[in-house]
Amino acid sequence: MTKPNFEHQERIQFTSEDAELATLAVRAGQLRTTEGEHSDPIFPTSSFVYSSAAEAAARFGGDEPGNIYSRFTNPTVNAFERRIAALEGAERAVATSSGMAAILSIGLSLLQQGDHVVCSRSVFGSTVSLFEKYLSRAGIATTFVDPKDLSAWKAAIQPNTRLLFLETPSNPLAELTDIEAVAELAHNHDALLAVDNCFLTPIFQQPLALGADIVIHSATKYLDGQGRCVGGVCLGSDKLMEEVFGFIRTGGACMSPFNAWTFQKGLETLKIRMEAHASNALAMASWLKAQPGIEKVHYSGLADHPQHALAKRQQSGFGGVLAFEVAGGKEAAWRFIDATKMVSITGNLGDVKTTITHPATTTHGRMSVEARAQAGIKDNLIRLSVGIEALEDIQADMALGLAAL
Repeated sequence: MTKPNFEHQERIQFTSEDAELATLAVRAGQLRTTEGEHSDPIFPTSSFVYSSAAEAAARFGGDEPGNIYSRFTNPTVNAFERRIAALEGAERAVATSSGMAAILSIGLSLLQQGDHVVCSRSVFGSTVSLFEKYLSRAGIATTFVDPKDLSAWKAAIQPNTRLLFLETPSNPLAELTDIEAVAELAHNHDALLAVDNCFLTPIFQQPLALGADIVIHSATKYLDGQGRCVGGVCLGSDKLMEEVFGFIRTGGACMSPFNAWTFQKGLETLKIRMEAHASNALAMASWLKAQPGIEKVHYSGLADHPQHALAKRQQSGFGGVLAFEVAGGKEAAWRFIDATKMVSITGNLGDVKTTITHPATTTHGRMSVEARAQAGIKDNLIRLSVGIEALEDIQADMALGLAAL
């Protein structure tokens, strides 16, 4: 039997200049060993073996490239990082154990005591808690602003502001922020702009090309696409990501090889899935608007969305998440949700299965009443992450909810 040789690996590397997104999602970043495997390999190992004590010393000392310990060097994780970096047009990606770990890693690696953050008030509830409660303990203050109002962003900047942070579209109200305008504002004040691109993925939006410095994903969502694993990733310049990598190496908020392999395989179908999600979501948003008992639908793909023109300018698609308000308060929203039979009642999103949740008591439930009110998270609001099931079946299930109103 031929002894496997992993010393000389063939790197199959594509860049955005070489291929389209659909090709990058399938081919970029692959490492092919001398075994000649066609599918991406997985390396479920915690450590690596060296040919000599001298080689081990050179690896640990940084004098020789190569694997050291899977907390910060693993071939499977590296392959996922290269593939998502190619899709986002980033110099480098750093994978993390979750989307929240990605945000924490940015905060603790690029900020220090005395720094200030300006953050959209319309971000995921745990993001608010992270900045407001935990980073504040490290002496990092945060001011929350209306994501749509450029003057509010400008007014909130202080001499010690080092980071501007936003989601666009926001979770769950589909509020948009002009990435180019906020990036210019940040750079004029020697600050960085970080954009959570979870809802649209690089298929529909590429913040780095619009001037952002950092992109963040909860890989748990669309990058996986089937609700199997938890993970996150930060992307940007090699210089910035080296700082993040240093924190991951020491802090240990790393991605497991198995999860990285799952996400890497998920990327292969990302473009197809995102197009199917967006098609179903637009149809559902239009359908819900016409139904009795629905007071408002939030989706940037609708022509009457107040920021539809901006959405068309900075996005190539509108994504698969929408929110809608039902007549009545929390009780009516709960009746709607409980009456459905097919869709999954869960706080997760980005799954091929349609999911439904009540943000005020789940994803944003740990925010204060005042903070939820400022962010527009009403008691009658329902979030729908539209899957890729048959549109007629999703509508039929929503009709059960409508009947319960």
